[in-house]
Amino acid sequence: MLVALLTASFVINLDTTLVNVALPTLSLELDTSTAELQWVVDAYNLVFAALLLTSGSLSDRFGRKGMLMAGLLVFGVASFVGGYAGSPEELIAARAVMGVGAAMTFPGTLALLTGAFTSRKERALSIGLWGATAGVAIALGPIVGGFLLQHYSWASTFYVLGPVSLAVIALVALFVPKERDPAPHRLDYLGLVLSGGFMALLVYTIIEAPNHGWSSATSLAGFAGSVILLIAFIVSERRADEPMLDVRLFKDMRFSAASAAVTIAFFTLLGFIFLITQYFQFIRGYSALSTGVHLLPVAVSVAVGSTLGTRLAVRAGTKAIVTAGLALQAIFYFWVAGTLSPALGYEIIAIQMVVYGLGMGLTSAPATESIMGAVAADKAGVGSAINDSTRLLGGTLGVAVIGSVYATLYDSRLTSALPPLPSGLTDLAHQSVGAAFGVSGQFAADRPALAQAVHQAASDAFHDGLSLGCVVAGLVAVAGALLAVAFLPAQPPQQPEPDDAAEPADTTGHREAAVR
Repeated sequence: MLVALLTASFVINLDTTLVNVALPTLSLELDTSTAELQWVVDAYNLVFAALLLTSGSLSDRFGRKGMLMAGLLVFGVASFVGGYAGSPEELIAARAVMGVGAAMTFPGTLALLTGAFTSRKERALSIGLWGATAGVAIALGPIVGGFLLQHYSWASTFYVLGPVSLAVIALVALFVPKERDPAPHRLDYLGLVLSGGFMALLVYTIIEAPNHGWSSATSLAGFAGSVILLIAFIVSERRADEPMLDVRLFKDMRFSAASAAVTIAFFTLLGFIFLITQYFQFIRGYSALSTGVHLLPVAVSVAVGSTLGTRLAVRAGTKAIVTAGLALQAIFYFWVAGTLSPALGYEIIAIQMVVYGLGMGLTSAPATESIMGAVAADKAGVGSAINDSTRLLGGTLGVAVIGSVYATLYDSRLTSALPPLPSGLTDLAHQSVGAAFGVSGQFAADRPALAQAVHQAASDAFHDGLSLGCVVAGLVAVAGALLAVAFLPAQPPQQPEPDDAAEPADTTGHREAAVR
Protein backbone atom coordinates (compact mmCIF):
# COMPACT_ATOMS: atom_id res chain seq x y z
CA MET A 1 0.00 0.00 0.00
CA LEU A 2 2.71 2.48 0.99
CA VAL A 3 4.66 1.85 -2.23
CA ALA A 4 1.53 2.25 -4.38
CA LEU A 5 0.59 5.61 -2.84
CA LEU A 6 4.15 6.92 -2.93
CA THR A 7 4.42 5.92 -6.59
CA ALA A 8 1.21 7.82 -7.40
CA SER A 9 2.63 10.90 -5.66
CA PHE A 10 5.93 10.44 -7.50
CA VAL A 11 4.29 10.47 -10.95
CA ILE A 12 2.40 13.73 -10.30
CA ASN A 13 5.46 15.44 -8.83
CA LEU A 14 7.72 14.19 -11.62
CA ASP A 15 5.66 16.07 -14.19
CA THR A 16 6.36 19.34 -12.35
CA THR A 17 9.86 19.54 -13.84
CA LEU A 18 9.81 16.84 -16.54
CA VAL A 19 8.06 18.97 -19.16
CA ASN A 20 10.14 22.08 -18.43
CA VAL A 21 13.20 20.41 -19.94
CA ALA A 22 11.41 20.06 -23.29
CA LEU A 23 10.47 23.75 -23.60
CA PRO A 24 13.47 24.80 -25.76
CA THR A 25 12.76 21.92 -28.17
CA LEU A 26 9.05 22.77 -28.27
CA SER A 27 9.84 26.35 -29.25
CA LEU A 28 11.64 25.05 -32.35
CA GLU A 29 9.54 22.07 -33.44
CA LEU A 30 6.07 23.51 -32.77
CA ASP A 31 7.04 27.11 -33.54
CA THR A 32 5.93 28.05 -30.03
CA SER A 33 6.19 31.63 -28.81
CA THR A 34 7.53 32.55 -25.36
CA ALA A 35 4.00 33.29 -24.13
CA GLU A 36 2.75 29.91 -25.42
CA LEU A 37 5.66 28.13 -23.76
CA GLN A 38 4.72 29.81 -20.50
CA TRP A 39 1.18 28.50 -20.82
CA VAL A 40 2.36 24.97 -21.55
CA VAL A 41 3.58 25.06 -17.94
CA ASP A 42 1.00 27.38 -16.42
CA ALA A 43 -2.16 25.77 -17.86
CA TYR A 44 -1.31 22.68 -15.82
CA ASN A 45 -0.56 24.63 -12.65
CA LEU A 46 -3.62 26.84 -12.95
CA VAL A 47 -6.14 23.99 -13.35
CA PHE A 48 -4.32 21.92 -10.72
CA ALA A 49 -4.58 24.77 -8.20
CA ALA A 50 -8.18 25.65 -9.02
CA LEU A 51 -9.50 22.10 -8.52
CA LEU A 52 -7.46 20.88 -5.55
CA LEU A 53 -9.91 21.84 -2.81
CA THR A 54 -12.86 20.69 -4.91
CA SER A 55 -11.23 17.31 -5.57
CA GLY A 56 -10.23 16.89 -1.93
CA SER A 57 -13.79 17.56 -0.81
CA LEU A 58 -15.28 15.21 -3.40
CA SER A 59 -12.85 12.46 -2.40
CA ASP A 60 -13.98 12.79 1.23
CA ARG A 61 -17.58 12.45 0.06
CA PHE A 62 -17.32 9.72 -2.59
CA GLY A 63 -14.15 7.81 -1.73
CA ARG A 64 -10.45 8.63 -1.95
CA LYS A 65 -9.23 5.47 -3.63
CA GLY A 66 -11.72 5.78 -6.49
CA MET A 67 -10.96 9.48 -6.96
CA LEU A 68 -7.21 8.78 -7.01
CA MET A 69 -7.52 6.04 -9.63
CA ALA A 70 -9.83 8.15 -11.81
CA GLY A 71 -7.40 11.05 -11.55
CA LEU A 72 -4.46 8.91 -12.64
CA LEU A 73 -6.46 7.73 -15.65
CA VAL A 74 -7.32 11.30 -16.71
CA PHE A 75 -3.74 12.41 -16.12
CA GLY A 76 -2.18 9.52 -18.05
CA VAL A 77 -4.53 9.64 -21.03
CA ALA A 78 -4.19 13.44 -21.36
CA SER A 79 -0.40 13.18 -21.19
CA PHE A 80 -0.29 10.46 -23.86
CA VAL A 81 -2.62 12.41 -26.14
CA GLY A 82 -0.48 15.52 -25.58
CA GLY A 83 2.41 13.73 -27.27
CA TYR A 84 0.42 13.82 -30.52
CA ALA A 85 -0.19 17.58 -30.35
CA GLY A 86 0.50 19.34 -33.64
CA SER A 87 0.13 22.90 -32.39
CA PRO A 88 0.81 24.88 -29.20
CA GLU A 89 -2.94 25.25 -28.60
CA GLU A 90 -3.48 21.47 -28.63
CA LEU A 91 -0.57 20.95 -26.24
CA ILE A 92 -1.81 23.64 -23.84
CA ALA A 93 -5.26 22.00 -23.83
CA ALA A 94 -3.70 18.61 -23.03
CA ARG A 95 -1.71 20.18 -20.18
CA ALA A 96 -4.90 21.70 -18.75
CA VAL A 97 -6.61 18.29 -18.72
CA MET A 98 -3.50 16.83 -17.07
CA GLY A 99 -4.03 19.44 -14.35
CA VAL A 100 -7.54 18.09 -13.81
CA GLY A 101 -6.13 14.58 -13.35
CA ALA A 102 -3.38 15.79 -11.02
CA ALA A 103 -5.90 17.62 -8.82
CA MET A 104 -8.04 14.47 -8.60
CA THR A 105 -5.02 12.30 -7.74
CA PHE A 106 -2.79 14.22 -5.39
CA PRO A 107 -4.97 14.87 -2.29
CA GLY A 108 -5.85 11.20 -2.06
CA THR A 109 -2.24 10.04 -1.78
CA LEU A 110 -1.67 11.90 1.50
CA ALA A 111 -5.19 11.41 2.85
CA LEU A 112 -5.04 7.63 2.36
CA LEU A 113 -1.61 7.48 4.02
CA THR A 114 -2.73 9.35 7.12
CA GLY A 115 -5.85 7.21 7.31
CA ALA A 116 -3.86 3.97 7.19
CA PHE A 117 -0.99 4.93 9.52
CA THR A 118 -2.71 6.31 12.57
CA SER A 119 -0.26 6.56 15.46
CA ARG A 120 1.84 9.70 15.37
CA LYS A 121 5.10 7.79 14.85
CA GLU A 122 3.65 5.78 11.96
CA ARG A 123 2.07 8.85 10.43
CA ALA A 124 5.30 10.84 10.79
CA LEU A 125 7.29 8.12 9.01
CA SER A 126 4.79 7.74 6.16
CA ILE A 127 4.55 11.50 5.64
CA GLY A 128 8.33 11.73 5.75
CA LEU A 129 8.55 9.18 2.95
CA TRP A 130 5.79 11.01 1.06
CA GLY A 131 7.76 14.26 1.33
CA ALA A 132 10.97 12.51 0.30
CA THR A 133 9.23 11.11 -2.78
CA ALA A 134 8.05 14.58 -3.79
CA GLY A 135 11.52 16.09 -3.45
CA VAL A 136 13.19 13.28 -5.35
CA ALA A 137 10.60 13.41 -8.16
CA ILE A 138 11.01 17.17 -8.66
CA ALA A 139 14.79 16.81 -8.80
CA LEU A 140 14.69 13.75 -11.08
CA GLY A 141 12.37 15.40 -13.61
CA PRO A 142 15.23 17.12 -15.50
CA ILE A 143 17.23 13.87 -15.56
CA VAL A 144 14.38 11.81 -17.00
CA GLY A 145 13.40 14.58 -19.40
CA GLY A 146 16.99 15.16 -20.49
CA PHE A 147 17.50 11.44 -21.16
CA LEU A 148 14.31 11.20 -23.22
CA LEU A 149 15.17 14.30 -25.26
CA GLN A 150 18.66 13.01 -25.90
CA HIS A 151 17.34 9.77 -27.41
CA TYR A 152 13.80 10.56 -28.61
CA SER A 153 11.56 13.48 -29.61
CA TRP A 154 9.90 15.99 -27.27
CA ALA A 155 6.71 13.90 -27.48
CA SER A 156 8.39 11.13 -25.46
CA THR A 157 8.18 13.31 -22.33
CA PHE A 158 4.40 13.09 -22.69
CA TYR A 159 4.04 9.53 -24.00
CA VAL A 160 5.96 8.02 -21.08
CA LEU A 161 3.48 9.16 -18.43
CA GLY A 162 0.58 7.31 -20.09
CA PRO A 163 1.67 3.70 -19.49
CA VAL A 164 3.31 4.66 -16.20
CA SER A 165 -0.02 6.02 -14.94
CA LEU A 166 -1.81 2.82 -15.96
CA ALA A 167 0.78 0.77 -14.06
CA VAL A 168 0.26 2.89 -10.94
CA ILE A 169 -3.53 2.45 -11.25
CA ALA A 170 -2.98 -1.31 -11.18
CA LEU A 171 -0.77 -0.99 -8.08
CA VAL A 172 -3.39 1.09 -6.29
CA ALA A 173 -6.19 -1.29 -7.29
CA LEU A 174 -4.28 -4.32 -6.00
CA PHE A 175 -2.62 -3.04 -2.86
CA VAL A 176 -4.57 -0.08 -1.47
CA PRO A 177 -7.46 -1.46 0.61
CA LYS A 178 -10.95 -0.15 0.07
CA GLU A 179 -11.92 2.50 2.57
CA ARG A 180 -14.85 2.20 4.85
CA ASP A 181 -17.94 3.96 3.50
CA PRO A 182 -17.18 7.68 3.33
CA ALA A 183 -19.02 9.99 5.72
CA PRO A 184 -22.39 11.00 4.22
CA HIS A 185 -21.66 14.75 3.98
CA ARG A 186 -23.82 16.89 1.76
CA LEU A 187 -21.85 18.62 -0.96
CA ASP A 188 -21.13 22.29 -0.29
CA TYR A 189 -21.69 23.51 -3.86
CA LEU A 190 -21.15 27.20 -3.09
CA GLY A 191 -17.93 26.40 -1.24
CA LEU A 192 -16.70 24.31 -4.16
CA VAL A 193 -17.33 27.14 -6.64
CA LEU A 194 -15.88 29.93 -4.48
CA SER A 195 -12.76 27.98 -3.49
CA GLY A 196 -12.07 27.07 -7.13
CA GLY A 197 -12.62 30.64 -8.27
CA PHE A 198 -10.38 32.07 -5.56
CA MET A 199 -7.51 29.69 -6.28
CA ALA A 200 -7.80 30.07 -10.07
CA LEU A 201 -7.85 33.87 -9.98
CA LEU A 202 -5.03 34.12 -7.44
CA VAL A 203 -2.71 31.72 -9.28
CA TYR A 204 -3.55 33.33 -12.65
CA THR A 205 -2.76 36.79 -11.26
CA ILE A 206 0.55 35.61 -9.81
CA ILE A 207 1.50 33.96 -13.11
CA GLU A 208 0.69 37.08 -15.13
CA ALA A 209 1.97 39.69 -12.67
CA PRO A 210 5.59 39.62 -13.96
CA ASN A 211 4.28 40.40 -17.48
CA HIS A 212 1.82 43.15 -16.52
CA GLY A 213 3.80 44.50 -13.55
CA TRP A 214 3.07 43.74 -9.89
CA SER A 215 1.60 47.23 -9.32
CA SER A 216 -0.29 47.44 -12.62
CA ALA A 217 -4.06 47.94 -12.67
CA THR A 218 -4.54 44.43 -14.05
CA SER A 219 -2.52 42.78 -11.27
CA LEU A 220 -4.09 44.88 -8.51
CA ALA A 221 -7.57 44.05 -9.84
CA GLY A 222 -6.69 40.35 -9.87
CA PHE A 223 -5.43 40.42 -6.29
CA ALA A 224 -8.45 42.44 -5.16
CA GLY A 225 -10.79 39.96 -6.85
CA SER A 226 -8.97 37.09 -5.13
CA VAL A 227 -9.46 38.74 -1.73
CA ILE A 228 -13.18 39.28 -2.43
CA LEU A 229 -13.63 35.63 -3.42
CA LEU A 230 -11.69 34.49 -0.34
CA ILE A 231 -13.88 36.60 1.95
CA ALA A 232 -17.00 35.26 0.24
CA PHE A 233 -15.69 31.70 0.71
CA ILE A 234 -15.04 32.27 4.42
CA VAL A 235 -18.49 33.78 4.96
CA SER A 236 -20.10 30.95 3.02
CA GLU A 237 -18.27 28.27 4.99
CA ARG A 238 -19.14 29.83 8.34
CA ARG A 239 -22.85 29.86 7.39
CA ALA A 240 -22.99 26.40 5.80
CA ASP A 241 -24.52 23.56 7.81
CA GLU A 242 -21.94 21.14 6.42
CA PRO A 243 -19.03 23.21 5.08
CA MET A 244 -16.38 21.63 2.88
CA LEU A 245 -13.77 23.30 5.14
CA ASP A 246 -14.26 24.41 8.71
CA VAL A 247 -12.42 27.74 8.45
CA ARG A 248 -12.12 27.86 12.24
CA LEU A 249 -9.38 25.29 11.74
CA PHE A 250 -7.05 28.16 10.81
CA LYS A 251 -7.17 29.30 14.44
CA ASP A 252 -5.16 26.16 15.23
CA MET A 253 -1.51 27.15 14.81
CA ARG A 254 -0.58 23.52 14.16
CA PHE A 255 -2.54 23.96 10.94
CA SER A 256 -2.11 27.61 9.89
CA ALA A 257 1.52 28.21 10.94
CA ALA A 258 2.53 24.87 9.43
CA SER A 259 0.71 25.80 6.20
CA ALA A 260 2.69 29.05 6.06
CA ALA A 261 5.94 27.10 6.57
CA VAL A 262 5.09 24.76 3.67
CA THR A 263 4.26 27.75 1.45
CA ILE A 264 7.62 29.35 2.21
CA ALA A 265 9.52 26.08 1.72
CA PHE A 266 8.08 25.64 -1.77
CA PHE A 267 8.59 29.32 -2.52
CA THR A 268 12.31 28.72 -2.01
CA LEU A 269 12.31 25.30 -3.77
CA LEU A 270 10.79 26.39 -7.08
CA GLY A 271 12.74 29.63 -6.89
CA PHE A 272 15.90 27.59 -6.42
CA ILE A 273 15.15 25.35 -9.41
CA PHE A 274 14.33 28.39 -11.56
CA LEU A 275 17.69 30.00 -10.75
CA ILE A 276 20.02 27.01 -10.62
CA THR A 277 18.86 25.40 -13.88
CA GLN A 278 19.60 28.64 -15.74
CA TYR A 279 22.99 28.90 -14.04
CA PHE A 280 23.93 25.33 -14.96
CA GLN A 281 22.69 25.52 -18.55
CA PHE A 282 23.66 29.05 -19.54
CA ILE A 283 26.70 29.89 -17.42
CA ARG A 284 28.30 26.48 -17.01
CA GLY A 285 27.09 25.13 -20.36
CA TYR A 286 25.55 21.88 -19.07
CA SER A 287 23.03 20.01 -21.19
CA ALA A 288 19.51 19.36 -19.84
CA LEU A 289 20.51 15.83 -18.82
CA SER A 290 23.74 16.98 -17.21
CA THR A 291 21.86 19.69 -15.32
CA GLY A 292 19.55 17.05 -13.87
CA VAL A 293 22.48 14.86 -12.83
CA HIS A 294 24.17 17.81 -11.14
CA LEU A 295 20.97 18.42 -9.14
CA LEU A 296 21.13 14.96 -7.54
CA PRO A 297 22.62 16.27 -4.25
CA VAL A 298 19.37 18.17 -3.74
CA ALA A 299 17.24 15.09 -4.43
CA VAL A 300 19.18 12.89 -2.03
CA SER A 301 19.36 15.47 0.76
CA VAL A 302 15.64 16.34 0.48
CA ALA A 303 14.86 12.64 0.85
CA VAL A 304 17.13 12.32 3.89
CA GLY A 305 15.83 15.53 5.45
CA SER A 306 12.18 14.53 4.96
CA THR A 307 12.51 11.08 6.51
CA LEU A 308 14.62 12.34 9.40
CA GLY A 309 12.62 15.52 9.88
CA THR A 310 9.29 13.91 10.78
CA ARG A 311 10.94 11.46 13.17
CA LEU A 312 12.92 14.24 14.85
CA ALA A 313 9.77 16.36 15.11
CA VAL A 314 8.11 13.64 17.18
CA ARG A 315 11.05 13.71 19.61
CA ALA A 316 12.30 17.31 19.61
CA GLY A 317 9.14 19.12 18.57
CA THR A 318 7.85 20.44 15.24
CA LYS A 319 8.78 24.05 16.10
CA ALA A 320 12.50 23.27 16.52
CA ILE A 321 12.83 21.12 13.41
CA VAL A 322 10.86 23.37 11.05
CA THR A 323 12.73 26.44 12.31
CA ALA A 324 16.06 24.68 11.77
CA GLY A 325 15.01 23.69 8.26
CA LEU A 326 14.05 27.24 7.28
CA ALA A 327 17.29 28.55 8.80
CA LEU A 328 19.29 26.12 6.63
CA GLN A 329 17.44 27.34 3.54
CA ALA A 330 18.29 30.94 4.44
CA ILE A 331 21.96 30.02 4.99
CA PHE A 332 22.04 28.36 1.57
CA TYR A 333 20.68 31.39 -0.26
CA PHE A 334 22.95 33.90 1.45
CA TRP A 335 25.92 31.60 0.87
CA VAL A 336 25.09 31.27 -2.82
CA ALA A 337 24.56 35.03 -3.19
CA GLY A 338 28.07 35.64 -1.91
CA THR A 339 29.97 32.90 -3.73
CA LEU A 340 28.33 31.77 -6.99
CA SER A 341 30.43 32.47 -10.09
CA PRO A 342 31.45 30.64 -13.29
CA ALA A 343 34.74 29.68 -11.63
CA LEU A 344 33.21 28.20 -8.47
CA GLY A 345 34.02 24.50 -8.12
CA TYR A 346 31.12 22.07 -8.34
CA GLU A 347 32.22 20.51 -5.05
CA ILE A 348 31.25 23.70 -3.23
CA ILE A 349 27.98 23.94 -5.16
CA ALA A 350 27.17 20.34 -4.22
CA ILE A 351 27.74 21.09 -0.52
CA GLN A 352 25.51 24.15 -0.82
CA MET A 353 22.78 22.04 -2.41
CA VAL A 354 23.04 19.48 0.39
CA VAL A 355 22.51 22.27 2.93
CA TYR A 356 19.47 23.45 1.00
CA GLY A 357 18.02 19.96 0.50
CA LEU A 358 18.31 19.11 4.19
CA GLY A 359 16.62 22.39 5.07
CA MET A 360 13.82 21.73 2.61
CA GLY A 361 13.21 18.23 3.95
CA LEU A 362 13.34 19.32 7.59
CA THR A 363 10.76 22.02 6.86
CA SER A 364 8.14 20.58 4.52
CA ALA A 365 7.64 17.04 5.84
CA PRO A 366 7.27 17.90 9.58
CA ALA A 367 5.01 20.85 8.69
CA THR A 368 2.85 18.54 6.56
CA GLU A 369 2.65 16.07 9.46
CA SER A 370 1.48 18.93 11.68
CA ILE A 371 -1.21 19.95 9.16
CA MET A 372 -2.59 16.46 8.75
CA GLY A 373 -2.50 15.81 12.50
CA ALA A 374 -4.78 18.80 13.03
CA VAL A 375 -7.47 17.62 10.57
CA ALA A 376 -10.31 15.27 11.46
CA ALA A 377 -10.25 11.86 9.80
CA ASP A 378 -13.37 12.43 7.68
CA LYS A 379 -11.88 15.68 6.29
CA ALA A 380 -8.43 14.28 5.45
CA GLY A 381 -9.01 14.81 1.73
CA VAL A 382 -9.66 18.53 2.19
CA GLY A 383 -6.76 18.75 4.66
CA SER A 384 -4.45 17.16 2.12
CA ALA A 385 -5.76 19.54 -0.56
CA ILE A 386 -4.98 22.54 1.68
CA ASN A 387 -1.44 21.23 2.13
CA ASP A 388 -1.11 20.69 -1.62
CA SER A 389 -2.50 24.16 -2.34
CA THR A 390 0.09 25.79 -0.08
CA ARG A 391 2.81 23.93 -1.98
CA LEU A 392 1.49 25.03 -5.34
CA LEU A 393 0.92 28.64 -4.27
CA GLY A 394 4.36 28.82 -2.71
CA GLY A 395 6.05 27.40 -5.80
CA THR A 396 4.13 29.67 -8.18
CA LEU A 397 5.00 32.70 -6.06
CA GLY A 398 8.63 31.60 -5.85
CA VAL A 399 9.06 31.48 -9.61
CA ALA A 400 7.08 34.68 -10.18
CA VAL A 401 8.68 36.80 -7.45
CA ILE A 402 12.26 35.57 -7.71
CA GLY A 403 11.99 35.51 -11.49
CA SER A 404 10.76 39.13 -11.49
CA VAL A 405 13.55 40.26 -9.15
CA TYR A 406 16.14 38.53 -11.30
CA ALA A 407 14.70 39.78 -14.60
CA THR A 408 14.42 43.38 -13.40
CA LEU A 409 18.05 43.61 -12.29
CA TYR A 410 19.27 41.65 -15.34
CA ASP A 411 17.51 44.09 -17.64
CA SER A 412 18.83 47.12 -15.74
CA ARG A 413 22.43 45.90 -15.64
CA LEU A 414 22.38 44.88 -19.30
CA THR A 415 21.06 48.27 -20.36
CA SER A 416 24.06 50.03 -18.82
CA ALA A 417 26.72 47.50 -19.86
CA LEU A 418 25.69 46.26 -23.33
CA PRO A 419 27.73 47.73 -26.22
CA PRO A 420 25.90 49.24 -29.24
CA LEU A 421 24.35 46.52 -31.41
CA PRO A 422 22.51 46.39 -34.75
CA SER A 423 18.76 47.04 -34.69
CA GLY A 424 16.72 44.27 -33.04
CA LEU A 425 19.63 42.45 -31.42
CA THR A 426 19.58 44.66 -28.32
CA ASP A 427 15.96 43.71 -27.64
CA LEU A 428 16.79 40.05 -28.22
CA ALA A 429 19.66 40.17 -25.72
CA HIS A 430 17.30 41.62 -23.10
CA GLN A 431 14.91 38.64 -23.39
CA SER A 432 17.16 36.24 -21.47
CA VAL A 433 20.79 35.44 -20.80
CA GLY A 434 20.52 32.52 -23.24
CA ALA A 435 19.31 34.85 -25.98
CA ALA A 436 22.14 37.27 -25.19
CA PHE A 437 24.69 34.48 -25.51
CA GLY A 438 23.11 33.65 -28.89
CA VAL A 439 23.60 37.25 -29.97
CA SER A 440 27.22 37.03 -28.84
CA GLY A 441 27.69 33.92 -30.95
CA GLN A 442 26.56 35.76 -34.08
CA PHE A 443 29.65 38.00 -33.83
CA ALA A 444 32.15 35.36 -32.70
CA ALA A 445 33.70 34.83 -36.17
CA ASP A 446 33.80 38.37 -37.58
CA ARG A 447 33.90 40.62 -34.52
CA PRO A 448 35.31 38.64 -31.58
CA ALA A 449 35.83 41.72 -29.40
CA LEU A 450 32.16 42.67 -29.70
CA ALA A 451 31.13 39.05 -29.07
CA GLN A 452 33.21 38.97 -25.89
CA ALA A 453 31.77 42.29 -24.71
CA VAL A 454 28.18 41.09 -25.20
CA HIS A 455 28.92 37.78 -23.48
CA GLN A 456 30.58 39.50 -20.52
CA ALA A 457 27.80 42.05 -20.14
CA ALA A 458 25.13 39.32 -20.14
CA SER A 459 27.09 37.13 -17.75
CA ASP A 460 27.62 39.98 -15.28
CA ALA A 461 23.96 41.03 -15.50
CA PHE A 462 22.88 37.43 -14.92
CA HIS A 463 25.04 37.10 -11.80
CA ASP A 464 23.77 40.38 -10.38
CA GLY A 465 20.16 39.30 -10.92
CA LEU A 466 20.87 35.83 -9.55
CA SER A 467 22.51 37.22 -6.41
CA LEU A 468 19.64 39.58 -5.66
CA GLY A 469 17.11 36.79 -6.26
CA CYS A 470 19.00 34.64 -3.76
CA VAL A 471 18.99 37.44 -1.18
CA VAL A 472 15.22 37.83 -1.56
CA ALA A 473 14.69 34.08 -1.15
CA GLY A 474 16.99 34.07 1.89
CA LEU A 475 15.03 36.90 3.51
CA VAL A 476 11.76 35.04 2.91
CA ALA A 477 13.26 31.94 4.57
CA VAL A 478 14.39 34.04 7.56
CA ALA A 479 10.86 35.44 7.87
CA GLY A 480 9.52 31.88 7.79
CA ALA A 481 11.89 30.79 10.55
CA LEU A 482 10.79 33.71 12.74
CA LEU A 483 7.16 32.83 12.02
CA ALA A 484 7.76 29.23 13.07
CA VAL A 485 9.48 30.31 16.30
CA ALA A 486 6.63 32.67 17.16
CA PHE A 487 3.55 30.62 16.24
CA LEU A 488 4.23 26.94 15.47
CA PRO A 489 3.48 24.70 18.47
CA ALA A 490 6.26 22.34 19.54
CA GLN A 491 4.00 19.33 20.00
CA PRO A 492 0.33 18.51 19.39
CA PRO A 493 -2.04 18.20 22.36
CA GLN A 494 -1.59 14.89 24.12
CA GLN A 495 -3.76 12.21 22.55
CA PRO A 496 -4.03 8.49 23.29
CA GLU A 497 -2.10 6.53 20.67
CA PRO A 498 -2.09 2.87 19.68
CA ASP A 499 0.44 0.92 21.69
CA ASP A 500 2.10 -1.95 19.87
CA ALA A 501 3.14 -3.58 23.10
CA ALA A 502 -0.11 -3.37 25.02
CA GLU A 503 -3.87 -3.02 24.67
CA PRO A 504 -4.10 -4.16 21.05
CA ALA A 505 -7.89 -4.08 21.13
CA ASP A 506 -10.16 -1.13 20.47
CA THR A 507 -7.90 0.50 17.92
CA THR A 508 -10.68 2.37 16.18
CA GLY A 509 -11.02 4.99 18.89
CA HIS A 510 -7.28 5.42 19.05
CA ARG A 511 -7.10 5.86 15.28
CA GLU A 512 -9.69 8.58 15.27
CA ALA A 513 -7.96 10.42 18.12
CA ALA A 514 -4.57 10.16 16.44
CA VAL A 515 -5.84 11.59 13.17
CA ARG A 516 -7.62 14.43 14.93
